[in-house]
Amino acid sequence: MKKISILGSTGSIGTQALEIIKENHEKLKAVTLSCSSRVELLREQIREFRPLAVSLEKEEDAKAIQAEFPNLQVFHGREGLDTLASFDEADMVLNSLMGMRGLGPTLKAIDYGKDIAFANKETLVAGGELVMSKAGERGVRLLPVDSEHSAIFQCLEGSGGNPVRRILLTASGGPFRGYTRKQLEEVGLEDALKHPNWSMGAKITIDSATMMNKGLEIIEARWLFDVALERIQVLVHPQSVLHSAVEYEDGSVIGQMGNPDMKVPIAYAFSWPERLPMSGDMRPLELLDFGQLTFEKPNDRVFTTMDIARRACAEGGTSCAYMNGANEALVEAFLNKKISFLQIQDNLEKMMDGYVPVKDIDFETLLEEDRRARKEVEKLI
Repeated sequence: MKKISILGSTGSIGTQALEIIKENHEKLKAVTLSCSSRVELLREQIREFRPLAVSLEKEEDAKAIQAEFPNLQVFHGREGLDTLASFDEADMVLNSLMGMRGLGPTLKAIDYGKDIAFANKETLVAGGELVMSKAGERGVRLLPVDSEHSAIFQCLEGSGGNPVRRILLTASGGPFRGYTRKQLEEVGLEDALKHPNWSMGAKITIDSATMMNKGLEIIEARWLFDVALERIQVLVHPQSVLHSAVEYEDGSVIGQMGNPDMKVPIAYAFSWPERLPMSGDMRPLELLDFGQLTFEKPNDRVFTTMDIARRACAEGGTSCAYMNGANEALVEAFLNKKISFLQIQDNLEKMMDGYVPVKDIDFETLLEEDRRARKEVEKLI
């Protein structure tokens, strides 16, 4: 029985993770749950999965849950997430929190020697150098839940330590694949939220539309797989069947395919190195249904975010933390209809062009630069 602490149990990844746990209740158990604002859904999860502890963002919500479930350990705020990340009874932590708030619990889980299934890419975007250094010291495994990074991870299994020539990171292209900059001037929020293949939360869906999600994944891959930036190539693959691939020095390319379903990478992170049986509601991949798979170069002239991300990663220090904070704030402004779609990348580019990173990083410095970026976005809009 593997016991899992789930950070972000009411989000898209968290709810799918609980479905996997329910289907495999003899092998998996959720011992803690956390939520930000969807308190009613958390109540339902508590009744069904009977965790040992939960954490909520607001103290008043925590008090209400404690009154309703007096035998449950209830925490709140940043300290509550840290408590769940280091929970004694947990063997693994699933970090599916959104944004920079996931970095602290990741570091706490590493301090306590917990393996991490992570869907919080900002953990490695903002603090990759710090996180990977601490994980190496503690012997902690970081098992990716992102479909692309899970695919790369699977392609590297059994590699025998052979050098990698390239990582081929695939992207659907989002809802605006093939658009010109002129066309992007006319798109609205509803358009940007219509992802062609994946069902995701609003923030990551907008990141996919701007292609920043792929920029973040480039940085994540650089740290997770210890591969130089120039060895990571992005391919736009509209069918989202090949989730990513690895090319070795002899020219062999090994890829991982599947339908666009996040349950597969979540389940593999939970069960690695074993695989859980596919549930009845997950349809198998039928390549004949697709007929052909296509690949193309991303349009870096229209979508500048991937280049911004590469430059931030190359600069090092706090550049990625600052970039990530600025992007999160700009996406939030777009979701609240305060700026246009193109203003996300245009403002981000301006901010990064004038940014001088702090080279000596620690956790508090990363948080400070994240806060600084958000304040500067407020001034821009």
